[in-house]
Amino acid sequence: MKIIILGAGQVGTSVASNLVKENNDITVVDNNPSALQAISERFDLRTVTGIASHPSVLEKAGAMDAEMILAVTNCDEVNMIACQVAYTLFHTPTKIARIREIEYLKNHPLFAQEALPVDVLISPDRLVTEQIKKLIKHPGALQVLDFADGKVQMVVIRASYSGVLKDCSVRNLKEKLKNIEYKIAIIYSGGKPIIPNGDTVIKAEDEVFFVSSQKSMNKLLQQIRIQDKPLKNIMIAGGGNIGFRLAKSLENEYNIKLLELDQKKATNASEKLKNTIVLNGDATDEELLSEENIDTSDVFCALTNADEVNIISSMLAKRLGARKVMALINRAAYVDLVQSNTIDIAISPQQATIGSLLAHVRKGDVVVVHSLRRGAAEAIEAIAHGDESSSKVVGKRIQDIELPEGTTIAAIVRGGNVLMVEKKIIIEANDHLILIVSNKKHVAKVESLFQVDITFL
Repeated sequence: MKIIILGAGQVGTSVASNLVKENNDITVVDNNPSALQAISERFDLRTVTGIASHPSVLEKAGAMDAEMILAVTNCDEVNMIACQVAYTLFHTPTKIARIREIEYLKNHPLFAQEALPVDVLISPDRLVTEQIKKLIKHPGALQVLDFADGKVQMVVIRASYSGVLKDCSVRNLKEKLKNIEYKIAIIYSGGKPIIPNGDTVIKAEDEVFFVSSQKSMNKLLQQIRIQDKPLKNIMIAGGGNIGFRLAKSLENEYNIKLLELDQKKATNASEKLKNTIVLNGDATDEELLSEENIDTSDVFCALTNADEVNIISSMLAKRLGARKVMALINRAAYVDLVQSNTIDIAISPQQATIGSLLAHVRKGDVVVVHSLRRGAAEAIEAIAHGDESSSKVVGKRIQDIELPEGTTIAAIVRGGNVLMVEKKIIIEANDHLILIVSNKKHVAKVESLFQVDITFL
């Protein structure tokens, strides 16, 4: 696919990295020559220097025959105008724009073909806020993912040294949880993926991927004892877009304290938030954290614009007694360094954004993509179409489908009902299949399974 990426920042670079590896024809546009040089040295792609919304720049980038434009510059207005130019002058089929400003995202008919022709809106701030809310709702989870409009959930749990999962086989765990429908789709042990069978033994520090219907997930998590104590007190560092959104969405259910260093932002937040205590102060100030009873906080969320501040404040909060700490980290290199050490969860806006973008790039009828393991693996929701003669999956039993190595089907949604996968289940047309692909190099093979023969009508 020929794709133009507008913006060579962290999101643009991360998306380019993923798409280049999948043999797409990529051109990156940015007005910063240094950023373009850095990205061209790392990846096999074209670069064009210039303002992303200028017609001449888009033409030079190949907009005349591009199939998709991803406008992910740091300026909402440039992203919107670029989509307008691509639609009006070049008739680009698919136009995706990153929009951060809340004012633009309110429910009004701004984004339509007769107004601003943006086909898909991506809001990293909104995606990250929803991700954090899910993690707060499911204490103990490393990741919470939705499929089939929320009918299916995948929750990633790290087995503790004292919990019920440690040294328990998959078969014995099934006996303990026999009244709950679920599936362990994959286990990462020592960083390596394992497709489990009944004899697989879960070890401490293993990452276990549970899949279940939404209604069964809470019961499952309670049974494996990762929801011993309900959350009540939450402290948020950073009153920017994400911190403010999170406080506003949670303040009626939890006791929220919001720390913001900038006086104007703090004043603005205090005026708009009704049930949140807003404090003007430094999240890395040990005395301030102690005065505000950080030791009684169930969750500390570091959501400032600076990775270093988020890391330091989270480590400090943990040392001072916060039960669980999360840090927003933009630099991918930092994520592996801090997660599973002092910081419980490192949240990457890039990975949240990439999953949303990839769902629109995938071939076959792939409707949801979630990036796993910092982009090394993926969870995919795909729809089976066709019949036995035109489809590689319809009419076949699960055990007879030729899946790539390290790939597993975790669940099926059929007519609104969630089916936990068994080998003898026969795939029907319009089934939604939830798959985990542990190695991204096999994604193309998985996509091909859901492409029907061209003769199918």
